[in-house]
Amino acid sequence: MALVPFPGAAKPAPDDDDDRHIHLTDPDVLEDAGAKMSFLDHLDELRKRLIACVWGLIGGCAIAFLFVGRIQHFIWMPLYQDLQNTSGVKFMYTSGFEPFMLTMKIGALAGLMLSVPFILYQLWLFIAPGLYSHEKRMAAPFVIFCTTFFALGAAFSHYVAFPWTWKFFLGWQTEYMEFRPSIGEAFGLYVKMLLGFGLIFQMPTIVYFLSRLGLVSAGFLLRHTKYAVLIIFIIAAVISPGTDVVSQCLMAGPMLALYGLSIVVAWFFAKPRSAE
Repeated sequence: MALVPFPGAAKPAPDDDDDRHIHLTDPDVLEDAGAKMSFLDHLDELRKRLIACVWGLIGGCAIAFLFVGRIQHFIWMPLYQDLQNTSGVKFMYTSGFEPFMLTMKIGALAGLMLSVPFILYQLWLFIAPGLYSHEKRMAAPFVIFCTTFFALGAAFSHYVAFPWTWKFFLGWQTEYMEFRPSIGEAFGLYVKMLLGFGLIFQMPTIVYFLSRLGLVSAGFLLRHTKYAVLIIFIIAAVISPGTDVVSQCLMAGPMLALYGLSIVVAWFFAKPRSAE
């Protein structure tokens, strides 16, 4: 039975059909409209990036193992000299396989340090499909800032934090008590502090991107300084490798300084507010 149109009703346009489309006006959305991915596509992309990270880590380790002897000398010689000046003892190990495993761990740590920029770039490539075009342009600052501050945190741990902690341990020796450290335990503490400070020094980088996205501002950080100080000391107590006050202060001190730097970063790079 044919349908008779109601008199006076608006006639549909010739090109209209039952398939309704939403017309987008945002150029960023138009440009990124093809970037939509399904859940399986995300899993496949994650697999690709993880494989690339593994290959990057293998490449970094291959380069690091060529210089593993120099790296060991760079790490242990200052600590050994402090031991000699204090008590005249050497590092000890109780398992015959421990020196070999220690060499492997040092090479892996150095390889990780070398491959950090490549791994960060792979991380950015994984999250980039969910970003707008103007946000994707922050790829280079993301890799540069994260790598730079991670290196600064590692350098601070190696030259400042860990030597202070080491001398603090040596200072408890008496005429009836001598500090004879295990090489494996000393390296474990060294790695924890190195990676810990590398992550802590990412605070300005995180604030930079949050401020560029308009999620935080310098005023917001200033207003919540007292809460930030409390949280910083709690985090320092949790992630500190030792239970002593010195280790906690060595963790909390740089975090407080970095929080102040983050306020300056947010003030300089805050996203300008525009009218809707």
